Amino acid sequence: MATRLEDGRRPPLPRRPEEVTLARPSKPLDWQRLLWILAGLALFALIYFSPPWPQVQDPAGRPFELTREGKAAIALFALALTWWVAEAIPIGITAVAVGVVQTLFWIRPARAAFTDFMHPAVWFVFASLVIGLTFTKTGLAKRIAYRILSWTGERTAMIYLGCSGTIAVLSLLMAHTAAAATVFPLLMAVLSLYEEGDRPSRFGKGLFIGMAFAAAAGSTTTLLGAARSPLALGFFQEIVGRDIMFFEFTYYMLPLSWGMMLLLWLYCWLVYPPEKKTIPGLQERARVLHARLGPMTRNEVLALAVVLSAVAALALRSTFPALYMLDRTAILLLTTPLFFILRVLTIQDLEEIPWNIVLLFGGAMSIGICLWETGAASWLAVLCLELGRNAHGVAFVLLLGIFVLALTNIVMNVAVIALLLPVALVMARYLAAAPEVVFYVMLATAGMPFMLLLGAAPNAIAFGSRQFTPGEFFRTGVPASLLLMAVLGLFVWLIWPLMGMPR
Repeated sequence: MATRLEDGRRPPLPRRPEEVTLARPSKPLDWQRLLWILAGLALFALIYFSPPWPQVQDPAGRPFELTREGKAAIALFALALTWWVAEAIPIGITAVAVGVVQTLFWIRPARAAFTDFMHPAVWFVFASLVIGLTFTKTGLAKRIAYRILSWTGERTAMIYLGCSGTIAVLSLLMAHTAAAATVFPLLMAVLSLYEEGDRPSRFGKGLFIGMAFAAAAGSTTTLLGAARSPLALGFFQEIVGRDIMFFEFTYYMLPLSWGMMLLLWLYCWLVYPPEKKTIPGLQERARVLHARLGPMTRNEVLALAVVLSAVAALALRSTFPALYMLDRTAILLLTTPLFFILRVLTIQDLEEIPWNIVLLFGGAMSIGICLWETGAASWLAVLCLELGRNAHGVAFVLLLGIFVLALTNIVMNVAVIALLLPVALVMARYLAAAPEVVFYVMLATAGMPFMLLLGAAPNAIAFGSRQFTPGEFFRTGVPASLLLMAVLGLFVWLIWPLMGMPR
């Protein structure tokens, strides 16, 4: 007879093993993350609820009063900077919080705060990310890399140069992170032919540190090389009221970026002279890898035709004033629907777009315009003028470049541009510095963080080779950063004015 419980019910049957769910161990509380979140909120509250801040006067005696909205914008500035630096929460979610805080604390209306997330500059970033994805998926990026490497030969010094050249070409049409990710496995194959085993070598250090440096320098060449450039262009249009054409940008940045790449190639070769002068068989291996790809596929041809057509349209827009009514973002963004119409990309590919990065740029655009529209940027600019009251325009620009260069090694360059460019453009008016010079110097220095691995994604990608330590990267990067500032000084003082840039 079956046993029963005291209340007359049958005891429960034993559960099958597959029905038994083990209790999952709870994750330990991440105190460091929590402290950074609370630090950002505390900074916001401290500034937002502080008494009204005093007004400031510009050199002409005009008063600038910081409104409640302006002070709140500075509080939001502190919150966003803290969370972006610490990455206490995903960077895209911090960007969303930027719009939410503006609305809930009556800094700006919701329509203004969230419309900036769809600013044309953000859509330009989106289009450039899709182009990079297309080049990677179709194999175009790999085809270009194999071809260039097969041309460099087997001399190790020329392999250094070939690495820089490959990234320089790829970054003309795709983001530097994608270019570095494409070239990295190819360089690992090159390193394996060097026959030094897994041990770090001078050649390995120069090859991969040079890769990171070349990716940074190459990213400043066109508006497609890095998403920070169209973002900065959006601020320039909003504040200065003038557009910078696609090829006007490249006209001024190409000599700087490619000149820096050549200097950095020579620098890496001198600091890390390879143990061997040649790598026998490398050129043939590159040719074999390129031959394995076969003839260009339909998708490769279509992708290349679409992108080159967009670049040609941007060139015509820059050349013929009658075509200026064609918006730059719309021209580049047209490539995205064309990729899907022509079935070069599929709906699954759309899910691979880094939406976290797209949100980041939307939030950066929103906080930057918020600082400008609330008057906080003007108030901060006039306040900062006290520190450089007697500074010459060129000295101000170079000091600004040094500050941005130092900051961008520890803070995402997008955040640096979003938070500092609006203030710097206002300061330029008082110090007789052309806004164009400020724009290009800030983009150049924000794009070349040579000292710390966290300064840019290509730095971290290169570190994956295990050929150098963070300390070696820093020691190599300090002279490279000084070289950049010396070259920038020459461009600001002589070369750019000779090319037609206002002083």
